Amino acid sequence: MHGIKKYIILLIFGSAAFAALFLYLGYKEFNQPNSTQKQSVIIIPTGQGLIRTSRLLYQQKIITNKDVFKGGVMLMGQQRNLKAGEFLIPAGSSMQNILDILVKGEVIQHKLTIVEGWTSWQVAQYLNSLENLTDKIEALPIEGSIMPESYLYTHGTSRYDILMRMQQKQQDLLEILWRGRAANLPIQNIDQAVILASIVERETAVPEERGHIAGVFINRLNKNMRLQSDPTIIYGIDRKGFLDRGLKKSEIGDKENPYNTYQIKSLPPTAIGHPGHASIEAVLNPMATEDIYFVADGTGKHVFSKTLAQHNKNVTKWRKIESNRK
Repeated sequence: MHGIKKYIILLIFGSAAFAALFLYLGYKEFNQPNSTQKQSVIIIPTGQGLIRTSRLLYQQKIITNKDVFKGGVMLMGQQRNLKAGEFLIPAGSSMQNILDILVKGEVIQHKLTIVEGWTSWQVAQYLNSLENLTDKIEALPIEGSIMPESYLYTHGTSRYDILMRMQQKQQDLLEILWRGRAANLPIQNIDQAVILASIVERETAVPEERGHIAGVFINRLNKNMRLQSDPTIIYGIDRKGFLDRGLKKSEIGDKENPYNTYQIKSLPPTAIGHPGHASIEAVLNPMATEDIYFVADGTGKHVFSKTLAQHNKNVTKWRKIESNRK
């Protein structure tokens, strides 16, 4: 009987020692940096539990033992705190490091950029080309309704959610800039301001010219003159906002095109693109100028004039530059 008790005691101590050794080795492996030389990206689906997450990490060779990871997470009581999303796992991360990343929810932030002057068609094409977004854009946003700039987003974000963020940012900006607009502008409301700003945006890519071009258009509106802007005709022909050729004389004289500002003595019915902050501000606080004409000068900029006679001379110079290039 005494021998049996001794055996049982030895068995208990042996089992305890084995368990302690097992826990020690597991703890060591859980906290030991892995041998990966490169960072990894892992996507944890929404609603996925610890077992599948452990298996996924193991299959992608981010951890060395899925059971050790699972056991460590459970011992720490973190199995219900793992977040879903796209995560960046640095090279050499231990299982403890990985657990910390998944619990904190440190998801990867991606950046997209909407270019000033893009049309809604261009915006939709760009967003639909980003494979880490969801919900394909079928209906184009209202032209001129979004703020062109860079935005951060996470994997799996809805494209429509991003559009809503862009539109809200545009609305917030417009309310601020409209309150600070210059007096006596020939612009009745915010919508008209956006329309004119979109034309300014498409007329020049030179930041310092925006205020001057806006001033010219404001002068023309005050004098009841046609804006005579080529980009408006192009938009009326193709809502993409661009052509792979020059305008034809018949298109400039087309009275059926509601966007043809060579024919209408007003603003076109909608914006022709999405203007940026600077173009909207230029329209609401334009440069004080007597100029009512401008034309390209061959350098990417424009030359301005007060009289038709001087403008015609500038046009002749520009046509010579175009002819020489051809």
